[in-house]
Amino acid sequence: MLDVCLLGTGGMMPLPYRWLTSLMARYNGTSILIDCGEGTQIAMKEKGWSPKPIDIICFTHYHADHISGLPGMLLTMGNAERTEPLLVIGPKGLAKVVGALCVIAPGLPFEIRCMELTENEQSIAFDGFRIEAYKVNHNITCYGYSIVVERKGKFDVSRAEKLNIPRNYWNRLQKGEIIETAEGTFTPDMVMGEPRKGIKLSYCTDTRPAESIVRGAADADLFICEGMYGEPDKQQKAKEHKHMTFYEAAELAKRARVRELWLTHYSPSLMRPEDYMRDVQKIFPNAVAAKDGRSVDLLFED
Repeated sequence: MLDVCLLGTGGMMPLPYRWLTSLMARYNGTSILIDCGEGTQIAMKEKGWSPKPIDIICFTHYHADHISGLPGMLLTMGNAERTEPLLVIGPKGLAKVVGALCVIAPGLPFEIRCMELTENEQSIAFDGFRIEAYKVNHNITCYGYSIVVERKGKFDVSRAEKLNIPRNYWNRLQKGEIIETAEGTFTPDMVMGEPRKGIKLSYCTDTRPAESIVRGAADADLFICEGMYGEPDKQQKAKEHKHMTFYEAAELAKRARVRELWLTHYSPSLMRPEDYMRDVQKIFPNAVAAKDGRSVDLLFED
């Protein structure tokens, strides 16, 4: 299960009813935060989640509405007596940006490890899942992220018995071990079925439509995507400022064959995103104008 909460849905500036866009996901004891604009801590507290156990923070890019909440977040984590290292992932220049922001968050009791993205598409493996970064099209270097949880095939008891594999090896084979014995070598492919469908969450914001997004979000269970403007007359403004409209996000969701689309990163002038959803759903029916705190548990299929 991948536990997901869209903490805030605003772009450019926080509003009394809309925090800046950030996402938190939890899987098997690991907590991942994507972006950390001003007000992210408050949004997190409203959800009832704590910043202390965050293991990984990913930044899409270094505009203030996506990173200015970091110093306060780090101080809160330090005040909670955190000592475990924190991994921070982002575009080139990450170490310099984080170092500058830490001037006002000195003396942290934990190490910050910076991983700078260097490729247009980059995959980072962790225990049981991976984070896939893909470069998008904004007016500075910007990435989208997918969190992918793979699922192994089922253990085939009948095959194991037919091959006379001792039961005390079964658990180790399920974990992917290759076992050398006097009777021969036992490998996981001898007893494991085909990999089953896993879970995929994809998140991108601050970009024009791009083929990299279609690839990066392909077949996602949930695609959280920027919809800066819902008003049809804002198309030209979206192009000028390298942002997206609701309708462009819906087209990307359709092309990427995702299951569900949540729109986010609304312009401060956009008061009622839901007013534009009828036309959006003509393009992609399973689209939602997300609000702060919208949450879901993404589950494995039976």
